[in-house]
Amino acid sequence: MPGWLPFERQRELVAACREFGRGPAAYEHTVLPGGGVMSVRSLCLGRRWVPYRYLGPEENLLPLPDWLVELGREALADAYGTHGAAGTDGGPHGLFSPDTALVNFYADGAKMGMHQDREERSPAPVVSLSLGDTCVFRLGNAENRGRPWTDVELASGDLLVFGGPSRLAYHGVPKVYAGSADPALGLAGRLNITLRETGLQGGTRPGAPT
Repeated sequence: MPGWLPFERQRELVAACREFGRGPAAYEHTVLPGGGVMSVRSLCLGRRWVPYRYLGPEENLLPLPDWLVELGREALADAYGTHGAAGTDGGPHGLFSPDTALVNFYADGAKMGMHQDREERSPAPVVSLSLGDTCVFRLGNAENRGRPWTDVELASGDLLVFGGPSRLAYHGVPKVYAGSADPALGLAGRLNITLRETGLQGGTRPGAPT
């Protein structure tokens, strides 16, 4: 949904993302089990994700704000085209109750390889908000990292929701157009906020849903 976030709301979210990084967590380059280091810098709100599992609630470093949960519900309701009962997605998932948000910061040259969001037990859609520089978002298939895929450009304020048959599709960001954002936004680079419903209660759950 292009331009879903009004410009002033974008500015508010940029300011909030800066505040999130002031502690007790910080934006960090994630180190993968094989030793690779991701070029994006990330932090988690609510349920904390590490490759490739979620930690228990006692490991949370930053809370997931209620206002961000509500924003995710509004986004899902608009994406499904339902404007009736507030807070519902209008689809088969009932009340969207995200308990984790991953905030990724793409500096100049950063990218994201093709991957699946598959550590969640819930089938609820993923809600993705873009801020700052425009990127190429690659949405692939659910079988492997190869073709077929579809490339779309996501600009600041755009909303992307993927669920249903696309929920486990491989996806990535092969390119970010540095300097493409409106300077008035006050952000050099790209921020991406993804809200997810893990479906987990206590403890940890390594691996993926079957």
